[in-house]
Amino acid sequence: MDAHLSQHKLHDVVNMGLRAAVGVIFIVHGSGKFNPGFLGFMEMLGLPPEMQIPIALAETVPGILLLIGVFTRLSASLLSIVMLGAIFYVKQAGSLTGERGFELDLILLTACLVVMIAGPGRISISHVIKKLPRCLH
Repeated sequence: MDAHLSQHKLHDVVNMGLRAAVGVIFIVHGSGKFNPGFLGFMEMLGLPPEMQIPIALAETVPGILLLIGVFTRLSASLLSIVMLGAIFYVKQAGSLTGERGFELDLILLTACLVVMIAGPGRISISHVIKKLPRCLH
């Protein structure tokens, strides 16, 4: 096996690892927002309680899709919008670190942008199902 082939396999593994890590983080964060206690936080932000389910789904469903590698670019785009909302609306982009710091949100935004550009990679369901248009990978 030459280095070129090995490098491509490594890229696929790293791409899958990044997708899996970001997907799991969003699944955990999104599923936590189904908790009734999240309503108090939403009221503190001035958001209507009817937004609880859409906000929770906007993180959970794309997280699952990232994890399995279907509609990866679309999911990463949606999660990027969610992270921009978290940085500018929730945290108000006040401080990178400390209270209301948005460093984790910025890392997740960057990871979503990388996944959006790189696509799902060869270790994904999108690669197995070759009938999906490339823009939906």
